[in-house]
Amino acid sequence: ANSFKNDIRLVDVDYMYPASAEFALKGLNISIRKGDSIGFVGPSGSGKSTLVDIVLGLLTPTSGEVQVDKKNIQTGLRSWQDQIGYVPQSVYLTDDTLRNNVAFGIPSDQIDEGAVARAVQAAQLDTFVANQPHGLDTVVGERGVRLSGGQLQRIGIARALYHDPSVLVLDEATSALDTLTEKGVMDSVEALQGSKTLLIVAHRLSTVEHCSRLYQLDRGRVIAEGAPAQLLQEQKAV
Repeated sequence: ANSFKNDIRLVDVDYMYPASAEFALKGLNISIRKGDSIGFVGPSGSGKSTLVDIVLGLLTPTSGEVQVDKKNIQTGLRSWQDQIGYVPQSVYLTDDTLRNNVAFGIPSDQIDEGAVARAVQAAQLDTFVANQPHGLDTVVGERGVRLSGGQLQRIGIARALYHDPSVLVLDEATSALDTLTEKGVMDSVEALQGSKTLLIVAHRLSTVEHCSRLYQLDRGRVIAEGAPAQLLQEQKAV
């Protein structure tokens, strides 16, 4: 996929859901440089997921626009979406091999083994795979090897990385995990800093403490932004 060169910008973005009278997002101006790791935090209903959907191009702003390298993403939506790897909160496994779950949706005879290996390593699943009697041919899912929540999320990350995206989006991807497991998964994500542009949506500040920059949302507006240490400091001062 062609990778963007410089930055992703939200320019004066407002969004209102069709049946709503309230703005879900209001007056957002956010600039994300290539290679940045950005965290979006805030309570439920603060607009975090709407913001992600706007960046993914799944929703079109009511006003304002999302620009990648100064071009509105709506002009080349497909090629923009091809650059993005998305990790949801719930990762679904198919009753199939680990390999086919990483190269999700790819016909078996077209799977790129090198890409699977790179994705597995980047998601730090390599030890787990090596410990399985059949390696990548191990069947998982209902009739196969049971996976822990952390392993499941790592498969989600490997799946998102298989296509070698330039942007990786984690949408509350670790919110269902216990603190220790979450830390392990986030350490893997942190290791991708610089090589990928990371957009991480989270409930807890601790999830995103390694990001280069945080945006705190409340009722669709950015109420604070800055380095994690700075925002944590301000929270403690309140």
